[in-house]
Amino acid sequence: MVTISVCMIVKNEENTLRPCLDSLKGLYDELIIVDTGSTDKTKDIASEYTDKVFDFTWVDDFAEARNFAFAKATMDYIYSADADETLDEANRKQFALLKEVLMPEVEIVQMRYGNQLENGSVYNYDEELRPKLFKRLRTWTWIEPVHETVRIDPVVFDSDIVITHKQEEMHAERDLRILKKELDKRGALSVRLTDMYARELYMAGTKEDFEGAVSYFEAIAKNNEVISEMILDACAVMVKYHNMLGMPISSCTYVGIAEDLGGCSEVYVELAKYHKEAGDIDKAREFCEKAKESEPVLDLKTWKEIPDELLTSMVKM
Repeated sequence: MVTISVCMIVKNEENTLRPCLDSLKGLYDELIIVDTGSTDKTKDIASEYTDKVFDFTWVDDFAEARNFAFAKATMDYIYSADADETLDEANRKQFALLKEVLMPEVEIVQMRYGNQLENGSVYNYDEELRPKLFKRLRTWTWIEPVHETVRIDPVVFDSDIVITHKQEEMHAERDLRILKKELDKRGALSVRLTDMYARELYMAGTKEDFEGAVSYFEAIAKNNEVISEMILDACAVMVKYHNMLGMPISSCTYVGIAEDLGGCSEVYVELAKYHKEAGDIDKAREFCEKAKESEPVLDLKTWKEIPDELLTSMVKM
């Protein structure tokens, strides 16, 4: 049977930490909790479960905090948990069984992250596979009988274990601050972080958030050398910002750029909102229907839910 270190980073989690740790009892061999500056009873609660409670000075970098926690682990595998997660009894049993039968060549176990949409999230789906259990030390293995090479792709197992996520609030304000800080520091973001930045901006950003990011997304929207998905993300951000400023839609070049790539639901929703506000109900309805016929790139609600709400609101107009 493999051994497991649970590694957590926490801050002001007194409402959720105890249920999380209770749901993990009996599944781990080591519990490591890294506190990033709690001012409530989080550390007191953590100390009831483990003597391995460490302080980490928060630097607006989750990766750095998690690396610090992982470096404290000593078991075969590391389970990365958040304080707002729990396992119900059925999934506890599946986790215990996994611990008994897990083959040592497996380096990452993915689990189903559920209940995403209960209390504010920039995710578009209620359940997704996420890497949660990691082999602490990797063994390098040569593969192929001739022209041999070292296997660099990890061995990943997709389990059926479902983790219940009980997020208490949306974290967009915090995430947008960190993303802007990273952008200012590096001048650009990875494709993955650019997508997340666009998503959080479109779904939860304030005018000030947009103003801090507009030059970055403007450049992406006009860059023919990046992938089309990034350009559509950027166009959705720019058209929404255009609407925020109350500017005439005829002066928004990003609509044409998006349509040249096939369009997206977000752009058509913004066009529908603009024309509704301008009193052109026929045009607004037309773009609602276009939104429903297009693919969303950032916000799944722009594909059906928001257009339907707009159409309903215009029935008597």
